[in-house]
Amino acid sequence: MRVKESQVPQDPLCTSTLGNYLWRDPPQEKKWADCVHCGMCLESCPTYEQTGEEQHSPRGRVYLIKAVAEGKLNVDEQFANPVFSCLDCRACTTACPVDVDVGGLIEEARGQIRQALPLKGWKRTVNKFFLHGVFPHHNRLRTLGGLLRLYQRSGLQKAVRKTKLINIMPQHLIEMESIMPEVKGAVRKNNGSIIKAQGETKHEVAMLTGCVMDVFFSDINESTINVLTRNGNDVSIPTNQTCCGALHVHAGDRDMGRKLAKQNIEAFENADTVIVNAAGCGCMMKEYAELFRDEPEWKKRAEEFEEKVVDISKYLHDTGYEKPKSAINTRITYHDACHLAHGQGVRQEPRDILLDIPGVEMIHMPNADRCCGSAGIYNITHPEMADDVLKSKMENVPDDVEMISMGNPGCMLQMALGVKKYGRSQKIVHTIQLLDWAYQKEKGDDNHVRHKD
Repeated sequence: MRVKESQVPQDPLCTSTLGNYLWRDPPQEKKWADCVHCGMCLESCPTYEQTGEEQHSPRGRVYLIKAVAEGKLNVDEQFANPVFSCLDCRACTTACPVDVDVGGLIEEARGQIRQALPLKGWKRTVNKFFLHGVFPHHNRLRTLGGLLRLYQRSGLQKAVRKTKLINIMPQHLIEMESIMPEVKGAVRKNNGSIIKAQGETKHEVAMLTGCVMDVFFSDINESTINVLTRNGNDVSIPTNQTCCGALHVHAGDRDMGRKLAKQNIEAFENADTVIVNAAGCGCMMKEYAELFRDEPEWKKRAEEFEEKVVDISKYLHDTGYEKPKSAINTRITYHDACHLAHGQGVRQEPRDILLDIPGVEMIHMPNADRCCGSAGIYNITHPEMADDVLKSKMENVPDDVEMISMGNPGCMLQMALGVKKYGRSQKIVHTIQLLDWAYQKEKGDDNHVRHKD
């Protein structure tokens, strides 16, 4: 049912409505205007591959979004289903001959849907707890990390598994718990500090430590700092940085996305370069200006901020890095995280870094830039589709490799699940981890290498 205009919250920044989109930030016509429904996007779409249904294809979703703007469809559950079933992987834009921004349309449409159809019941409670109550607050994240670490190290995790108590959870959450990484100390404890370069300072950079990354993958943050300082970079960790907001924007909570974006823009105001080691975070931060089209001052600040943001692999590739001398003898394949390859156009740089490590043999993965099904929390909200997409992805992983490298924490969790679920043996590593291990091996510290090889 369409919401009456009298029921629409009065937002002073909501300058206009568009068809049946009645709230701020409706999907922009310029983003769909060039779409001629040619079908070049179809083969690139994971959900269309699985369903064969037009409404679950990029051009189908574009048509639906346009139809609501023209007043032909309402913002209802039938519209919400295909919009939220999209992985927002951006592969369709890469395939599109005129670069239709399907991802941008999807995110704007989700914002409208969440205004018209707010979450209710337990979904609303869980959403509010994590997206508002936990992820934006690093002290709470550290507390959560401490509790998870206690769960893992106290024997409670083993007891929960042994007694089958874990079976009270849905199957997809049981599977995710089974591949949860070992939680270590967060890098955010160094908030406000500057880690000096090893030797001569060549550059000064600031680093996003992230939310999920700093709880579950703090060792990758440590590796990132090690690699940066090894290559002449002073690394600062700004005090007031926060979650990038990607999960919020993907969920349709654009107001919270704007709040977090403003906080990060201010936190990194004095930095010339902002290093990011999580593809999803980097892509979101390079699109902050999209959130501020009704706020000219913030839009300008966001555009300036976007120019500072760079993925760690691209930064090292562009500024130069010391090639390691010690070998890590392994056969490896590389998975392109969607928001790194399609979202930021970073493809060859991480591959070059891996190939510069002595002993690394790179094996090509067919369809390496195909989504793994993680897509933020898509594997939790849409477990069946995510599992189908993951199965298709794992079929492309070469059998004769020992490691799968990538540059995004969500992908790492999802691919680890795929390895376990389909009886594979590969180790999941972040590209920068492997470079750091090669450096550490030069110093005689090869504990990481022995553990992973």
